Amino acid sequence: MTIRQAEGSTATAPPTAAARRRITVRGVVQGVGFRPFVHTLATELGLTGHVTNTGEGVVAEVEGAPAALARFGERLSGEAPPLAVVETVDGQDIALAGDTGFRILPSRAHGPSRTLVAPDAATCAACLAELTDPADRRHRHPFLSCTHCGPRFTIVTAIPYDRALTTMDRFPMCPRCAREYADPGDRRFHAQPIACHDCGPRLRLLTADPADRTRPPLPAPGADPVADTRRLLAEGAIVAVKGLGGYHLVCDASDDTAVALLRHRKARGDKPFALMARHVDQVAHLVRIGAEERALLTGPVRPIVLLRRAPHPHPAPGAPTLSDAVAPGSPDLGVMLPYTPLHHLLLGLPGDPPGPRLLVMTSGNVAGEPIVTDDEEAVRRLAHLADAWLTHDRPIRIPCDDSVVRISDGEPLFVRRSRGYAPFPVPLPVPVRPALATGGDLKNVFCLAEGHRAWLSAHIGDMDDVATQFAFERAEEHLETVTGVRPQILAADRHPGYRSGRWAQCHTDGRPLVRVQHHHAHIAAAMAEHGLRDGHPVIGVAFDGTGYGDDHTIWGGEILLADYDGYRRFGQLAYVPLPGGDATVRRPYRMALAHLRAAGIDWAADLPPVAACPPDERRLLARQLERDLNCVPTSSMGRLFDAVSSLAGVCHRAGYEAQAAIALEAAALTAGEDPGPGYTFALRAGQTGPAAADLVADPAPVLTAVVEDLRAGTAVPLIAARFHSAVADLVRRCCASARERAGLTTVALTGGVFANTLLAETTARLLREDGFTVLRHRRVPPNDGGLALGQIVVAARTAGAAVR
Repeated sequence: MTIRQAEGSTATAPPTAAARRRITVRGVVQGVGFRPFVHTLATELGLTGHVTNTGEGVVAEVEGAPAALARFGERLSGEAPPLAVVETVDGQDIALAGDTGFRILPSRAHGPSRTLVAPDAATCAACLAELTDPADRRHRHPFLSCTHCGPRFTIVTAIPYDRALTTMDRFPMCPRCAREYADPGDRRFHAQPIACHDCGPRLRLLTADPADRTRPPLPAPGADPVADTRRLLAEGAIVAVKGLGGYHLVCDASDDTAVALLRHRKARGDKPFALMARHVDQVAHLVRIGAEERALLTGPVRPIVLLRRAPHPHPAPGAPTLSDAVAPGSPDLGVMLPYTPLHHLLLGLPGDPPGPRLLVMTSGNVAGEPIVTDDEEAVRRLAHLADAWLTHDRPIRIPCDDSVVRISDGEPLFVRRSRGYAPFPVPLPVPVRPALATGGDLKNVFCLAEGHRAWLSAHIGDMDDVATQFAFERAEEHLETVTGVRPQILAADRHPGYRSGRWAQCHTDGRPLVRVQHHHAHIAAAMAEHGLRDGHPVIGVAFDGTGYGDDHTIWGGEILLADYDGYRRFGQLAYVPLPGGDATVRRPYRMALAHLRAAGIDWAADLPPVAACPPDERRLLARQLERDLNCVPTSSMGRLFDAVSSLAGVCHRAGYEAQAAIALEAAALTAGEDPGPGYTFALRAGQTGPAAADLVADPAPVLTAVVEDLRAGTAVPLIAARFHSAVADLVRRCCASARERAGLTTVALTGGVFANTLLAETTARLLREDGFTVLRHRRVPPNDGGLALGQIVVAARTAGAAVR
């Protein structure tokens, strides 16, 4: 990193004399030990002056020999603390002041906020050593942290990042912590969450009477809340545990009864639970773990990492067992390692009595609601889910669910970007005026942007629930506070029924609101995160479940020729009727029957979706399709995956989003070599009209081939694999046609369907073999969790608000 010399600055002394410089460091430089680092570095180099936090970043004035000043500037970024991210270092010569030492000054809060708040970070090795050392005064302290780890974003109330502007302000430091906080040589020098047993937050275990779950829980009588919690978990209890960004519901992952009870209480269907293990080797017999997955699991973020199950698990003697109810039917296990001292304590330190070695750790919420953060609310809203509450008195300022990541083609692929990543910004290739994009209604994440930065919120949830809408509003206010962005334009999805769009409409306050087409936003998000500038259109392949189309139908199998300014619909999946809306999404056999009818295939009794559909419902469905009653046309690729999943007999009812498609992928992953012919979509010219596509992909030949394979006794995994290959081949053929007609050679793969790594990796490989540059999501999810990023850049262009 080089120091930029401010224009118009003047040197105040000859090169050999002492000089003084004001240096502003921007990036993630608050809450990560940067001021103590500056103090130590300046003292080592014999420089005098001071350093402080401001809304702009860290500002230091250093005075001394020019050579020492040069070394100071060079080492600022090269030797920064582990959690720091130095973006720019700006320097300006100023007049000498004659300081006699180097000091850390109180923070200056005036002016706009332009610094970056650090995400929460997992317990570092130094703190973990103290946690496990009986001779250390922080032995077994559940809230141990330092400048290299611990809570950040979830406790910040304002900028600059100081203890008084965090939820730690209610805990006065004891004399020993105060000495460490003021000692430049200490690892906790100006560590804002500093605490110990004497002055920090306190744990409390509350238990409910199983005979009367309507009464408020009472404090447990034991002296050690963590030991009592471990005992309860070992006995099969479900405990609500307060973490960094909200409550988890926790149980013993090896206890079939406890896991099944949690699944029943939470009405979760077969949706997989996340798993926490102390060490990677405790799950090594269950999953495949490569170097990239291991780095994610053990790094400073500690997200949930989706790991492919081992085909034939061979546990070593003494390896922990896992209940089949943790992730039934899933090809993956979601695994994370402990990221707080409390997690380490729950899993047991060396010498602790035996307890659960694998824990289910799922979000502490009612299905469809945001994760619970408030203690009284946790007791009330989780009363029918938990047997006990392990809580504490440090408030959580903002909810932050666990991030979910997987490795695909050797790179991270986000399923949910939240704890550990939010609110770190995504750089924008197109500079914009201050803007807010409200995202979608499923997997809602909103986005604030200004200049070349876009700040995405933590995962909010599904906007159907009123509690989620309130959480959205609180999170938006908080992110404005910590970023200093005051939006001048708003962006939202075009769907007239989206609650995120209605919120934007109600909060314009005279500001322009730009409505962005759903799949255009997906494609723009992929372009933005890969740094594509103006004038670089792409072939955007946007496959998902639902998106409001320009012709007022439901799109979802789209190939658009797009840039930030606009798009043209080049290809689409053929329309079929979506009978009954959400009812059909929850019952894939209905979608299968709709597709069979559109393909001209009889509803014969030997076909799995026909057998799965009750006779009365089948008669009503036939009449509904015949008369076109409540049948919105859809081109959704997600719904086609549902249909084929049911047609192959894999999944007829979906208890959670994309369950049928996930089950179909799981089946395909077990297929061996394919000796027979594959499936092929028919391609035909589209009709004319403002929303018509040049090419229409007809799935009828694919469905006909599936039926023939079923009747020939072809193995279901092979049918599933052939369908995946057919979809990848369809993309290949359409992109080749787009290149021939429009001369484009870059393809963006986006939308929730491309969270399917079998499909995404196969498609990307075929396109690269054909000479295309392929853009896949690496910074934001391909699903609606990345939608707001695309909305921001499109709205900036549409509103004419780009900075020039």
